[in-house]
Amino acid sequence: METIILFAPLVGALICGFGWRVIGEKGGQVTATALLFLAALLSWVVFLGYDGTPRQIVLFRWIDSGSLAAEWAIRLDRLTAIMLVVINSVSALVHLYSFGYMAHDENWKPGEAYKARFFAYLSFFTFAMLMLVTADNLLQMFFGWEGVGVASYLLIGFYWRKPSASAAAMKAFIVNRVGDFGFLLGIFGLFYLTDSIQFDTIFDAVPQIAETSITFLWTEWNAANLLAFLLFVGAMGKSAQLFLHTWLPDAMEGPTPVSALIHAATMVTAGVFLVCRMSPLIEYAPEAANFIVVIGATTAFFAATVGLVQNDIKRVIAYSTCSQLGYMFVATGVGVYSVAMFHLFTHAFFKAMLFLGAGSVIHAMHHEQDLRNYGGLRKKIPYTYWAMMIGTLAITGVGIPLTHIGFAGFLSKDAVIESAYAGGTAYGFWLLVIAAAMTSFYSWRLMFMTFFGKPRGDKHTHDHAHESPLVMLIPLAVLGLGAVFAGMIWYTPFFGDEHAVVDWFGTSILMHGENTVLHDAHYVPVWVRLSPFIAMLLGLALAYAFYIRRPDLPGKLAENQQILYRFLLNKWYFDEIYDFVFVRPAKALGRFLWKKGDGAVIDGTINGVALGAVPFFTRLAVRAQTGYIYHYAFAMVIGIAVLITWMTLSGGAE
Repeated sequence: METIILFAPLVGALICGFGWRVIGEKGGQVTATALLFLAALLSWVVFLGYDGTPRQIVLFRWIDSGSLAAEWAIRLDRLTAIMLVVINSVSALVHLYSFGYMAHDENWKPGEAYKARFFAYLSFFTFAMLMLVTADNLLQMFFGWEGVGVASYLLIGFYWRKPSASAAAMKAFIVNRVGDFGFLLGIFGLFYLTDSIQFDTIFDAVPQIAETSITFLWTEWNAANLLAFLLFVGAMGKSAQLFLHTWLPDAMEGPTPVSALIHAATMVTAGVFLVCRMSPLIEYAPEAANFIVVIGATTAFFAATVGLVQNDIKRVIAYSTCSQLGYMFVATGVGVYSVAMFHLFTHAFFKAMLFLGAGSVIHAMHHEQDLRNYGGLRKKIPYTYWAMMIGTLAITGVGIPLTHIGFAGFLSKDAVIESAYAGGTAYGFWLLVIAAAMTSFYSWRLMFMTFFGKPRGDKHTHDHAHESPLVMLIPLAVLGLGAVFAGMIWYTPFFGDEHAVVDWFGTSILMHGENTVLHDAHYVPVWVRLSPFIAMLLGLALAYAFYIRRPDLPGKLAENQQILYRFLLNKWYFDEIYDFVFVRPAKALGRFLWKKGDGAVIDGTINGVALGAVPFFTRLAVRAQTGYIYHYAFAMVIGIAVLITWMTLSGGAE
């Protein structure tokens, strides 16, 4: 069964990508989608029926070189089971949704088989993600890690005729290579210290690693802290954390189903999965764990501030994703990996639904994505409105305070905030609470600007706005169920009694005996438990005042606070800084090497030889070949005379 789950998307990708000429483009789409639904169904069977016993399914011998030995195997434990459900469920629904969304794409010419290629890319991405989460060793995980990077490049740049899409794909690929270099260094370091890349061998050696020093960049470091930090750098790139986050908003250039698949539930959560998988190492690396908390909390705050002023509907949700990933990393940093996986699990449902809901709005408004050109759409597209309302209630954290009753995000996000307080990180706790208020504000801002008020923008577009086809609404309904019930159903195994959580996760995560954060999180003060709910209400009230009661206030505030508004609108100027520090010097160096190195030195030398010395010697050779016998006889006589003279003078004639 596990083998079918892993390889069904690959088979779908191959059939759809190469066999569509035989079975037709529609046949390829149907085949790829059917195989994804099969994988999703079997994933739920595994998830619900899993008894907690770790299993290894060996597929074949992969590498055997010296002391480096690795098998291609499926590692099945609780972490894997959770990720299988998340990846395959969202991917299957995105495949189905894409039937409607990509049906009449104006970016392609008639006759171009873009649909078969798109579905093949989606399936290949899913297979690469499954390779990553089922890996039994670091190299196999890195193989899936890079496969996901290639697939994301293809999907983000799917509209390759658009320069912005091609640039966004390149940007995502290059920025992720920076993080991947750190990931590779971490793998090299673990192999150097343990002589293995197998997870179990590495985990058994972690206590010894924690007592080992290693030299890196001419400095002595604690090996556990250094290697955990390097692995986290890889996670920062893939999960768009601060400093390596700049690719995520630009990746919205891809089709909306891509945004839902990559940026909601799968690729961006790979970094969180990596940190949770390496929990035995993180538990012995307190300095690295503190760094994870700082980066996660700062990312949550940063992305939330930028989301306040964005006007592209997809970019608002993209920065929301970036912020929520920060929440997950804070949970891993304080040592409650089950809570990080809880928020990952619930976030997949409501964020995928928000992205697909945004796609439905864009579809209804003829590809208009600017919130300022929306307004009054709730009667035009009522099903999409209620789907996005459920997603908004989930992400903002609506529920009954001090109970376990509420939307998915209410339970998982509160669990993260309570864990941050219990972990003793005031910096992380307060930034997450502030980010929760901002999340509520920009989420309700999106709802009010899209579905309430008077229609804005092009009147013809508004008059012809229409609800999406059923094939796009069914995925929204299914995801809506998860956004409502996922938190309440699975609250106990993720964040219930400490012993229940440990028993449920088994050996898939490790919490050191001194790590009592999960236990302490259930006994935080009442005001801590109420803080995210109060933050949600403050954000809702402010958004209501700005965009329903006094819609003129946002413009006046932006006018009065132009410096702050520009700072947030330009995303803290990270792109401009990177362009000045890295991009321009790299281009200048490239131009120098091109003009001075390649042009002046290399081409100059070659051209000088070609245009000077070669013709000179050629002319001499031509003149020597006159065709007259007496010339050749004279040359022979001169040659003999020279030889006799040389032999006489050198004594060779004695």
